[in-house]
Formats: sequence, C-alpha cells, structure tokens
Amino acid sequence: MGKRMAAEFLGTFWLVLGGCGSAVLAAKFGGDGNPLGIGFLGVALAFGLTVLTGAYAFGHVSGAHFNPAVSVGLWAGGRFPARDLLPYIVAQVLGGVLAGFILLQIASGAPGFAIDGSQAGAFASNGYGALSPGGYSIAAAFLCEVVLTAVFLVVIMGATHGKAPAGFAPIAIGLALTLIHLISIPVTNTSVNPARSTAVAVFAGSGALGQLWLFWLAPLLGGLIGGIVYKWIGAEPR
Repeated sequence: MGKRMAAEFLGTFWLVLGGCGSAVLAAKFGGDGNPLGIGFLGVALAFGLTVLTGAYAFGHVSGAHFNPAVSVGLWAGGRFPARDLLPYIVAQVLGGVLAGFILLQIASGAPGFAIDGSQAGAFASNGYGALSPGGYSIAAAFLCEVVLTAVFLVVIMGATHGKAPAGFAPIAIGLALTLIHLISIPVTNTSVNPARSTAVAVFAGSGALGQLWLFWLAPLLGGLIGGIVYKWIGAEPR
C-alpha cells in the first residue's frame, strides 16, 4: 500500500503540475494574441498528456487513478476495494496540493505576478457563475461536471477491460481527458477531479474555496454513475 499511495501521490502531483501549470504559466505567455502562448487547446492537451504519461509510469503500481472520482467510480464498478478508497484519496489530494504549492513558487518568480481571486479561472481554479470562464450558471456547471466525469469513468473502465486492446488504455484515457477539457473549459475551467480542484483552490482565494464543494460533489456523483453504468454494460453474459 505504501508504494501504491506514493504512486498516486506522484501521479496526481504530475497531473496538477503539468495541467494547471500549463494554464498558469503558458496559456497566455506574452499576452493575448502572442503565438508563443499555448492557449485553450494547449491546456486541454497538457491535461491529457499528464494522464497518458502518468498512467504508463504508475499504472502497473497503483492503477493510475490520480483522481478521487476515478477511485470512487472504480469502486462503484466493482474494480476497486472500498478499504483502499481513503488512502488513495488522501494521497491524491496531498500530491495535488504539493504541486499547487510548487506551481505558486514558480509563478511568483515572474515580475508582477498576482492572483486575483475575483477573476474566473484565477490560478487555474474551477468555478461557476461569476467564476466560470463563460459565466455559466451553477446548474450548468454541476450538470457538466457530473456528465463528463461519468463518461470519463466509462472510457476508463472500457479501455482497461480485459478484452480491450492491451497497452493502449493510457492513450484512450488521455485523449478522453483532452476532449473533456475542450468541452468544459469555458463552463467550469474543467475539474472532473476533486484533487485537481482542491490543489489550486487553496491558493486561489476565498471565491474558489467557497465554490469547491461543487467540484467534489459533482465529480464524485459522476464517478459513481459512470462506474455503475459500465458495470452493467460491460458485464459478461451468463
């Protein structure tokens, strides 16, 4: 269990540092319109690449969840024991928060850097209403996070099924997360992962912290739904 928790810690650390780091450091590098900035598409791809590379690095150790909603969904789908949920979730949150702290230290090295907690997406945080990049309502944000997390679990469970092509699961999962970000960055700045949301909210100010409950509740609910749905769809006929 110690090695599995370490793998989850490091994998979530990598996801937050790579994904949120791309948003904070590189998305608008040089200002709006600068061709060096990676923009919307680059951030989406960065999140997908962190999961893809992390899954290849740590999948054989811990299963490469890197996300409390994935752990809960796999439990609901009969793929993960309930006794391991709390250790995994603790490791994921701690790994994410450490990455958020290191990202803050790096970002603070640039002149003029400051986090404006009243702005949508401050320090790559998630939000709804005034803190949604597109001003989307709480209902729209909740529905978006539930549905996309559920679909993410279906992809994960399908890609890791015993009858799926061996060795390709991280690619499918990474591309699915990229697509999820392309859909939902305008809505919530994309969570589908309570550890990722917590990792930056603790540094982004009271606004992000005040809305963090949604980015725990909605992904966990979506994970449960996705796990249960795939357990039914993927069940072997008797």
